[in-house]
Amino acid sequence: MNWITNYVRPRINSIFSRREVPENLWTKCDECGTMLFHRELADNLNVCTHCGHHMAITPRARFSALFDGGIFTEVKVPEPLADPLKFRDQKRYPDRMKDAQKKTGEHEAMLVAEGEIGRTPIVAAAQDFSFMGGSMGMYVGNAFIAAAERAVKKKAPLIVFSAAGGARMQEGILSLMQMPRTTVAIQMLKEAGLPYIVVLTHPTTGGVTASYAMLGDVHIAEPNALICFAGPRVIEQTIREKLPEGFQRAEYLLDHGMLDRVTPRTEMRDELIRITRMLMSLPPEVRGDLPAPETAPQIEAAPETAPVPDPNAPAPAKDAKPAAKAETGKS
Repeated sequence: MNWITNYVRPRINSIFSRREVPENLWTKCDECGTMLFHRELADNLNVCTHCGHHMAITPRARFSALFDGGIFTEVKVPEPLADPLKFRDQKRYPDRMKDAQKKTGEHEAMLVAEGEIGRTPIVAAAQDFSFMGGSMGMYVGNAFIAAAERAVKKKAPLIVFSAAGGARMQEGILSLMQMPRTTVAIQMLKEAGLPYIVVLTHPTTGGVTASYAMLGDVHIAEPNALICFAGPRVIEQTIREKLPEGFQRAEYLLDHGMLDRVTPRTEMRDELIRITRMLMSLPPEVRGDLPAPETAPQIEAAPETAPVPDPNAPAPAKDAKPAAKAETGKS
């Protein structure tokens, strides 16, 4: 062995060898299997550019695309008890919370923010399914109530993006009590005469569907989103029958009168702007930076003037007999 074998050859191989591509540059579509470049996928709001499949998106990424200029302000949410039941399964409940916070970078499963869409002030709340399945615990209940109270204070519509597997079992009956709490908060909005719009994303199930997710003034869903109380597999095992194709998906619910719209994520912002301005009795949104004038400019009519004779017009015909002169009397 010499220095050529020990040093030169490995050095040359390292220079000319093929470099490995980082794994996070490409994402495989779960529906069609197409490999999507991460920047192209992010620009399309995590919607497959080949088949239109809607992948999961974080609340912050959703709000950045929803609010004007991606600018929004977070609404403070009261903190509940950390571990009221001292629950433990394979892990302690606080340990599960720490793992979820580290994985998602968020404090809890719901994010509340306020800002403008199409220059219309709104309050929005979105659930993060990657945070313990978006499960509804005491914090989610507090977040929903904080969003409703903020909307009433600002006299602004409330828009909620639901994505959950149901109530959080680590909080037991306390998580189930969030269903009536959120229902009371929705009643506050109705008494204030403010719109409450729900956007149901994949998946929205369990106690969330049985409470605030299906109590909106307008219900919009993303394509092919699973929306149900009990999942199709549980129903099939219970009734021992095969369910129809696409059962409990957004398009099926739209056909059976459970939803008002099924709107792609890339068109959701424009749809929400139109609906919120319509429900708030506001004029249509303005395209561009300048606001529309409040009233149309009044054009003053020009003062009436004598008509100008046309030099090319034919002369008027003369009378055959001259006009009779007035007779003068003689004394």
